[in-house]
Amino acid sequence: MKMLVTGANGMLGQDLCPYFEKKGYEILRTDYDTLDICNEEMTKKVVSNYKPDIIIHCAAYTNVDKAEDDIENAHKINVIGAKNVAKIAKEINAVMVYISTDYVFDGTKNSPYLPDDKPNPINVYGKTKYEGELEVQKYCEKFYIARTSWLYGHKGRNFVETMISLKDKDELKVVNDQKGCPTWTMELIYGIEKILKMPYGIYHVCGSNSATWYEFALEIFKQSDLKVNLVPCLTDDFPRKAKRPFYSVMKNSKELNLTRDWKLALSDYLKLRGDN
Repeated sequence: MKMLVTGANGMLGQDLCPYFEKKGYEILRTDYDTLDICNEEMTKKVVSNYKPDIIIHCAAYTNVDKAEDDIENAHKINVIGAKNVAKIAKEINAVMVYISTDYVFDGTKNSPYLPDDKPNPINVYGKTKYEGELEVQKYCEKFYIARTSWLYGHKGRNFVETMISLKDKDELKVVNDQKGCPTWTMELIYGIEKILKMPYGIYHVCGSNSATWYEFALEIFKQSDLKVNLVPCLTDDFPRKAKRPFYSVMKNSKELNLTRDWKLALSDYLKLRGDN
């Protein structure tokens, strides 16, 4: 089985590729230098020459705040790039997995978002990722859209590592009025492996249960046996360029056992971190 991965040098891609290689997949790892997804002709040439059975589209513009002023590039990568990959996926009859985000929702719901809830993004990043979803659905018949959230992994900058790096501060303020689902990259990968055996469509693949950023930080320090002066604060205390949804909790799809409780996943992440 042949797999092509875009954004293979990113935090998710660096964990995903070796995992699926161990599962017996032949993988072509691509990143901007080997596959510019914004270039339709290059995308068509690289993908059609390799002829993968599955394309996992990890490449994305993910700087949420910068996207507010860099709308053109965010749109080009997240929308046009997704369109280019989806079109060639259909042409060669490949399955496409598009990694999306909880930020396609506006955060006004009072219960966990379901895959068929209507998106209403409130920032440029979320808007372009949702538009990318629409392009995939329009051009590719054999697709999986995997929405995830609050992603962290050993191969990239993330909230867990940021918190641990700030452990010696006299006081550490963390936002306590935004709630979501912390997700380890490996949990997302396990979930992707599961949905590949399921009907095509949209799936929520994120850590089970939810937390605020403050509660997430509390658990990080608790499991790390670190005593930190952690203080809850409001979003308004830390103004950001892009609006964030206050409630972006997603329910794992159709009662499927796609991921574990986020605290259990965090425990494994921290154990592996200590072994490295």
